[in-house]
Amino acid sequence: MRIFIWLLGCALIGSVHAAEMRFNFSDFPLGAAPTNYQTLLVGGGRPATWKILMDEVPSAFAPLTARAANTASRAVMAQTSMDGSDEHFPILLLSDEIFRSFKFTTRFKMVDGLTEQMAGIVFRFQNASNYYVARASALGKNVRFYKVVNGVRANPIGPTVDIGTGAWHTLAVQCEGNQISIFLDDKPVIPTLGDNTFTEGRLGFVTKSDAVSYFADASVTYTPRIATAQAMVNAIVQQQSRLLGLRVYVAATNSAATHIIGSKDESEIGQPGTEAEEQAIQNGTVFFGREKGAVLVTLPFHDRNGEYIGAVRVKMKSFIGETENAAVTRATLILNLMQNYCTTAEELRK
Repeated sequence: MRIFIWLLGCALIGSVHAAEMRFNFSDFPLGAAPTNYQTLLVGGGRPATWKILMDEVPSAFAPLTARAANTASRAVMAQTSMDGSDEHFPILLLSDEIFRSFKFTTRFKMVDGLTEQMAGIVFRFQNASNYYVARASALGKNVRFYKVVNGVRANPIGPTVDIGTGAWHTLAVQCEGNQISIFLDDKPVIPTLGDNTFTEGRLGFVTKSDAVSYFADASVTYTPRIATAQAMVNAIVQQQSRLLGLRVYVAATNSAATHIIGSKDESEIGQPGTEAEEQAIQNGTVFFGREKGAVLVTLPFHDRNGEYIGAVRVKMKSFIGETENAAVTRATLILNLMQNYCTTAEELRK
């Protein structure tokens, strides 16, 4: 069991490479709200207004000469509504993607506001009641980190910093496990924090009250997540040399039939299951078959309560005189490794 968990960790770490996602606001019409981002309002007051505007944004690169222009008119994301309510937090979520280990960077400019001039990032966002925030305030003259848990905002952490309005700055958040680092203008601004409340979630922008704020050049570098089922398959394939094939299936849902969510051949992921897998999930039926030099066993995958939540199809090299019972026993040992690690339907589909 300990060997399997160690191999599972290796599968999670060793088989993925860093990826990057950039958010190009020039893809949207000027003056319009973004169509594929989610907007929401935490607290009270009038709805937020997120829209695309043009603004002069400094280049990320130094000018070639002293006389060369270092700014350009670019599309930026702007929050322009001005509601002076204190508990008024417009949020724009940038993607449906769930990020675990990442560095998210954005430029921001605080433009206006009587009650507040603030721009920030929400990260590891679960829902409107559970998320982290890193934000800068010109009126408050500070940078703060805080978390919201079940709608309750914890005490903020962060230093006093003089941040002027009308100028572009850079804010970045880096998360590795429970370690959270926050940067202002490419320099650490808060000592690295340790917090286990949220391990992953979505990313977005946040403002407060009547703050008018612009955002540009948003990007995230991240380690893509491996589905639990695929991570288990990768680990077991490394451990079991006689395995010719290994697939994990989940039951049909309203939107998809019984299908593969993990396989030794990753190109098979998403393919539908057969009647054997459906019967294994519905009734706990075990199926056995033979091919030249191989045996195939389909078994039901149980949760911790004994309910059928999936199916596993194991294809193994056979040996002379191998009986059905012997093949099922070998396949069951592999299944048990997986069931010991993954004990709920939610974990299996994660």
